[in-house]
Parts: sequence; C-alpha cells; structure tokens
Amino acid sequence: MESWQRNLILLGAGTLLTSASYSMVVPFLPLFLLQIGVHTHIEMWSGMLFSVSFFAGALSSPYWGSVADRFGRKPMIVRAGFVLFVVYTLTAFVTNPYELLILRVLSGLLSGYVPGAIALVGTHTPENKVGYALSIVSAASASGGIMGPLLGGTIARVFDNRIAFGSAGILVFLATLLVLFWVREDHFTPAKHRSSVFAAFNEGVHNRPLIAVLLLNALTAFSIMSIEPVLTLYIAQLNGTVVNASFVAGVVFSLSGVASMVFSPLWGKLADKAGFRVVLIVGLVGGGLGTLAQVPFHSVWAFAIIRFIYGAFFSAVFPAINGLVVRSTQPSFRGRAFGLNQTANQVGNMVGPLMGGWIGGAWSVHSLFWWTGTLLLGVSVVAFWFTRHNPVFQARFASGQAHSAH
Repeated sequence: MESWQRNLILLGAGTLLTSASYSMVVPFLPLFLLQIGVHTHIEMWSGMLFSVSFFAGALSSPYWGSVADRFGRKPMIVRAGFVLFVVYTLTAFVTNPYELLILRVLSGLLSGYVPGAIALVGTHTPENKVGYALSIVSAASASGGIMGPLLGGTIARVFDNRIAFGSAGILVFLATLLVLFWVREDHFTPAKHRSSVFAAFNEGVHNRPLIAVLLLNALTAFSIMSIEPVLTLYIAQLNGTVVNASFVAGVVFSLSGVASMVFSPLWGKLADKAGFRVVLIVGLVGGGLGTLAQVPFHSVWAFAIIRFIYGAFFSAVFPAINGLVVRSTQPSFRGRAFGLNQTANQVGNMVGPLMGGWIGGAWSVHSLFWWTGTLLLGVSVVAFWFTRHNPVFQARFASGQAHSAH
C-alpha cells in the first residue's frame, strides 16, 4: 500500500470520528443549557454559543493556514485534535453558560482537524487521484455527521449530555492518535515565508465570478444557521417534553444526513450534465420550499419526514458552490480561493445564529421557519441573477463538464 493510500484510510477514519464527535454534542447545546440551569433568554444564548465559535474560526483560520505552510499539515491536525479533546472533556464539567461560552471560543480559535485533513490529502495524493481521495474524506465527514446525532442522542438518553461531551472527547482523541502515530507527511517543502492573507484577498476581489460565489456561500450559510441553533428546542416542543428530547432530535438530524448521503451522488451526476449553476438554484429553491413546508406540521415524526425531503434538496447546495469556486478560478489560485470560500462560510455561520436567536426570542421559534425558508428562496433569486449572463457560469460550464467529473 502506498503512502497516500494509507494516509487516506487513516485520515478518512479520523475525519469520520471527528465529525461524529462534533455532531453528537453541538446540536444539543440548547438542551444542555437547560440542564445547567439556563431558563431565560435561551434562544439568545444558543445563538451566541454557535456564533462565537465561527467568529473565532474566521479570525484564526488564515493564521493556522500560514503556519501549516511553514511547519506542515500533520502538526496542525494533531494540535487541533488535542485541543478538541480538551475542550469537549472540559465541557462535560461546566456549571454555567459563561464557562460554556469560553470553551466555544477556544474551540473556534484552535480547532481545524477536518480542514487540515482535507489539505493534507489534497496535497499528498497523486494528481489523477485527488478527486477520488477528497470524495472519500467528504463521505467520511458526512457519515460522521449522520452517526453523531444518533450516538450523542442515545448517550444523552441513557446517561446525560455531560457523558455525551466526554464521549465526544474520547472519539476525537482516538482520531488524533491515528494521525500522530501512523499518518506520514512525505516530501513536505516548508514555505520560506508565510503567505499573506491580504494578498490572497486582494487577488480574490478582482475576480468578479468568485466574489459572486463567495457572497452566495455567505448568504446560504447565514440562512440555514438562523434556525440551526434552536432546532432542537423546536423538536422538544413538538415532542411535548424535554425528556428524551436529545434522542428524538438526534433521529431527526440524522434523517437529514441520510438524505444527503443518498441524494448527493445523484445531484453530482446532474451537475455533470446540466452544470453546477442549475443544481445550485434547484437545491436552494427546494431547500427554501422544504423549510416552509415544515411550518404546518406539529407531529415530530411528520416533521422528521419533511426534514428528510428538505435534506434531499439542500444536499445539492454546498457541493454546487464548491464546483462554482473551481469553475471561477485558475488552478494556481484554487487553494487560496477555497480559503476565501471557507471564510465566507464562517461569516454566514457566525451572523446567522445571532439573527436567529434574536428573532426566536422576539417572536417564536416557529417564526424562524418562515424567516429561513424565505431567505433561501431569496438566495435562489440572487443566484439566478448573478449567474444569468456571466460567461464563466455559462460557456465554461458547458464546455468543462467532463473536466469537472475527474
């Protein structure tokens, strides 16, 4: 077995464990707030806990990327893994929301296991195998996202949310050991100087198609994250009790993930024929209508079915955005382009929960479905308008489909 193949297996397994550790605890933060005695302004606290991590990540990601260029991706993965282990373990012992807030800030500032794994795989895989290798890492991340809510919800039901946090710490610790002892970063050539974040941004702003894609990414992340922090609270309301709410919420979250696993390959095949622009718009419209369709349902299991349908459509969106990033940039700039793409996503992830927390507190959790669904439909209009006459999204996509499949 070649070195890149061994790295792929190990990093795929590590990504699955790390993704599972994240999704088995973070969606349940609102319920954990109830457990530690927070009963007022809970929507506001939920929004803050989600947003501060993304804000901290948006600030620190460019720095850690430049450090990785100097010292290697493997040390950054190991560093991030041990940080997450400590943060998740300490979270099991918090007694008030302020301690939880501090740990969420540290998580955002110092983490980065999965992005580091993607960077290492993309850098140390033969050119003709990069697409295959990255798809394996992506599938591992999605699989962890499905396993995590079920595992976290089950542990919280049998024990409590504190044990779930401790278990998440153990999982990411195992993922870190895989990298520390067995992943090899061969032929690493350190950069003489850390690359300038400002230089990459300056070059990016002169690429109008890329700026359009970054804006769509930020708007989409903002839309869906408006409702994400309080979704478990809404499921608890539908369930009629907080008892077993984590388990029920875990099942509902996992159904959306299963839909993504099933339908993502189908959207990929459609993108090869019709282009990423068409898939993006269809996914946004389907996601918006699917969100609005969740409003009339007051049975938790009927709601879960609609969430599955929503997930089937929305699973098309972010892969299509990534495809548009590729089509709007030259290969020599693509790494920095995806860095800017991640920053745009983090900005949307940061602002969305704050807005959602404010709307949920001022009106109701139920009102957030109207807000999010309408926003996604609005983003689909923006996507249609921005890409309608742009030659990059028209001629180049028509002629470049065979290339995008590799």
